[in-house]
Amino acid sequence: MAPRFTLISHALCPYVQRAAIVFAEKSIPFERREIDLANKPAWFLAISPLGKTPVLLVDETPIFESAVICEYLDETTIPQLHPGDALQRAEHRGWIEFGSALLNAIGAFYNAPDDATLIAKRDNLVARYTQIEGKLSNGPYFSGQSFNMVDAAFAPVFRYHNTFDSIIDFKFFSKTPKVQAWRQTLGSRESVKRAVGLDYGDKLMRFLVARNSALSAVIAA
Repeated sequence: MAPRFTLISHALCPYVQRAAIVFAEKSIPFERREIDLANKPAWFLAISPLGKTPVLLVDETPIFESAVICEYLDETTIPQLHPGDALQRAEHRGWIEFGSALLNAIGAFYNAPDDATLIAKRDNLVARYTQIEGKLSNGPYFSGQSFNMVDAAFAPVFRYHNTFDSIIDFKFFSKTPKVQAWRQTLGSRESVKRAVGLDYGDKLMRFLVARNSALSAVIAA
């Protein structure tokens, strides 16, 4: 009998999106249970030692951290999203960590306290995307024609830029055409679209305004 999957989520968490994308790519049914991270219930703290989402309940067994959740799903279900070759698989895991570092860099960008810092954090992101540009294949996805776990990890990174683009043209991808094309390909994939609610953009915009950061001031202007 197949296990019952419950994904404990927060609407804006990019790491939740990774897990949701993997579920969709594998056509695995799961229940999604939203919580308020500003008012964490006791039952959630009991199953999430780090107090973060996502947490996956496999029947009654909790698994926390998105990378662990995605690895578990890939090891136990098909189709596998990691390459079969051990060296290539290790390389992909490294780029997944690079994607996590990008999420931290995006957080530093939208939390920048002043214009000078905002520009510096923007330039840092551009430099990181330049690093990726040289690694991308000529195919639509990270390593060619097939969607894989690196693609699942980067899709939530690029989703932030849909909202950033609606504020002002920060020219994040003006010198990285391959990254821009990859971003567009991922954004049009059904599993990526379904990873968030229809109100995600509005919720993210309200979140950015509430940061009282330099970006918040740009939005207000």
